[in-house]
Amino acid sequence: MKLEANKQLVRRFYEEIINELKLDVISEVVGEDYTEVMDGRRYEVGREGAKEHAVGVRETYPDLHLVIDHQIAEGDWVVSCVTATGTHAGEWMGMAPTGKQLTLTAVNVDRVVNGKMVEHGGAANMLGPLLETGAIQVVGPAEAAD
Repeated sequence: MKLEANKQLVRRFYEEIINELKLDVISEVVGEDYTEVMDGRRYEVGREGAKEHAVGVRETYPDLHLVIDHQIAEGDWVVSCVTATGTHAGEWMGMAPTGKQLTLTAVNVDRVVNGKMVEHGGAANMLGPLLETGAIQVVGPAEAAD
């Protein structure tokens, strides 16, 4: 029963806070000691940081829509495989907006303690969006010397 409740809480985070930007829901879903983990580093950002993250993502992708494709739960942990689609309408990683519709897949790992999300991390497949925006380009093999 707890595992299903944890999955539902994480689903609520993605659907209501990320997709619908219902910031008033954050206190119901996110713990005061909320921590984001990126590249092995822990950032204790709290509820305000979670709110700032959601707003920042929506400024870059105002029509962002995230779909949970699969979820697995064990103990305090919920793993969600997601697909996100949105129009690149704001600055992203130092790049000017391209107006392009981008899709990426990700695996997010969230920790739920006492009915609140207290930790979020994961990995996204950024290659496709970076190629699509022109941020990186495929370079072919070097010409053979004559």
